[in-house]
Amino acid sequence: MEKQLKVSAIKDGTVVDHIPPDQLFRVIDILGLINSMSQITFGTNLDSKRLGKKGIIKISNKFFEIDDINRIALIAPHAKINIIHDFEVVEKHVLSTPNRIKGIVKCMNPMCITNHQEVETLFTTIVESPQIKLLCHYCEKVTDKENLKIISNRH
Repeated sequence: MEKQLKVSAIKDGTVVDHIPPDQLFRVIDILGLINSMSQITFGTNLDSKRLGKKGIIKISNKFFEIDDINRIALIAPHAKINIIHDFEVVEKHVLSTPNRIKGIVKCMNPMCITNHQEVETLFTTIVESPQIKLLCHYCEKVTDKENLKIISNRH
């Protein structure tokens, strides 16, 4: 059986693979890719041996900072990031939920100081994927997966 690429290769950039299909457009949004001038290719509901179906994003000439990687990990904790140089994968990273999350998630408590003053949010992960629960450093309220509001990266 001949193997065929369903999404074209990129010369240099980042591939985010093994995204749950129902989270693909959320990942695009939180990374601010809607406003990107880079070439972006994405696919959804592609066949995956591990997931059944998956989403994938390929971004030319774009390499993500740790905050962006943590944003992805919060909604697609088992995604994989591949760094591409000259059409070759030079780095592979399997994501996992970070232990501490700073400045990328909004506290669900409307009375939390982070929702009223210029204070960067800070959470400790108390339950990892798939039922993520985060403890706010300031008000000690727990934010669960259903109430998770990720602060988008929209440069």
